[in-house]
Amino acid sequence: MSQQPVPGRRAQGPPPPVGRTPYGWIQAFLTVAAGLVALIVTAALGLWAAGAQELPDGAFPQVVAATAVLAAGGSVELSGGAGDLAAGGGDLSVVPLSVTLVAALVLARGFLRPLRHHAVIRSRDLAGWAARLGLLWAVVLIGLAAIARHTFDITPEGTIADIGSLIGLSAQAGFAADVPLTLGYGLLWLAALFAAALLASRAAALPARLFRAIAPVRPAAHAMAVLLLAYVAAALIAGLVTAATRGRASETLAVILLGLPNLAWLALTIGLGAVWDGLAEGPFGLPMPKALDTVLRTPGGAGLDLKSLTAENGGAWWLLVAAAVGVSAAAVLAARRSPPGTPPWQHAVRTAAALVVTVLTVCLLCRVDAHYGLSLLGLGDVGGALSGRVELLPRWWTALLAAALWGLVTGFLAGFAHRRRTGTAVR
Repeated sequence: MSQQPVPGRRAQGPPPPVGRTPYGWIQAFLTVAAGLVALIVTAALGLWAAGAQELPDGAFPQVVAATAVLAAGGSVELSGGAGDLAAGGGDLSVVPLSVTLVAALVLARGFLRPLRHHAVIRSRDLAGWAARLGLLWAVVLIGLAAIARHTFDITPEGTIADIGSLIGLSAQAGFAADVPLTLGYGLLWLAALFAAALLASRAAALPARLFRAIAPVRPAAHAMAVLLLAYVAAALIAGLVTAATRGRASETLAVILLGLPNLAWLALTIGLGAVWDGLAEGPFGLPMPKALDTVLRTPGGAGLDLKSLTAENGGAWWLLVAAAVGVSAAAVLAARRSPPGTPPWQHAVRTAAALVVTVLTVCLLCRVDAHYGLSLLGLGDVGGALSGRVELLPRWWTALLAAALWGLVTGFLAGFAHRRRTGTAVR
């Protein structure tokens, strides 16, 4: 007689045959390959829209690789000089978050997909699956870092050009990925991505002990992931409308394909009440709205917040409305996904903690610190058009305190409303 399924229990199929587990080497290779394709294609399209295909010496592939390295958490160093006469250098700390987000979504989907075939997974199997992906991703990072290096011949102006013409020197500038730092930071980025994916996923299997610890925070983590993606989706719609109606479509598409989350998530923190210290000097800058660029180019730097943006563009106060609606909706979503009977104060604490971690992550990813300059015989920057600085750094306490307050208020109200709606006594 055939055995009848037990009502209320999930039917269990036969175990997969040996050598064809849903988290083996073939699946790991396909997942990493898809992540690499997403990384390279998004970076290449964004740089093409920005006109980087016209760079001299056939440098486009190397620039794409460098952008991919930065997007994957790696490190790229700038250098330059004019022989023994002048030396140059700089730092570049900026993440092209559009490239990062596309690759992260592809990798996270590939990482979580086999975990949905089980109700519970052994710790050994989960660690083995993550290790396979990590090993293959390390190969990808080393390959990208090896390609991401190039040197350009440049034509400086002013003092260096005058002296260089007399003694036959030419100036150069270049970039090169730091392989050890790229490997270390890139693997740390991948581990953080996997942890975030497990927290935000509603269906991925976990080891029994880990499930008991993570299950209570999954609704809030899932809600924060939805909030971030909703901001990007709204910014994408606004960007496409701008590209279609206001001209300069290629520049707008470059922003969309390279730095859309940078602007969207910055807007979220400013709407919550965070303050950023910004500075933009010299010819260098970032693709950003005019009001934002104007504030950053205030002599001596400026505090970037809702007040300063509204002074340049009165419509910026909508950032406050968007933040209020978005965070409230996320709190309601978390309350609806939480176990029945959860007290409102627990919703408040979990929502606040999740929002603080989210804002902390945004501040780490959206910060910018880039400068470059040439010095003549060690006497300071004299490169003229070849020197510049762009900074955008958060005031941590304002951002995290604002996130905590918003999370506590919206979380409590959402939890209270959910308890009233479901008819559960409020404790």
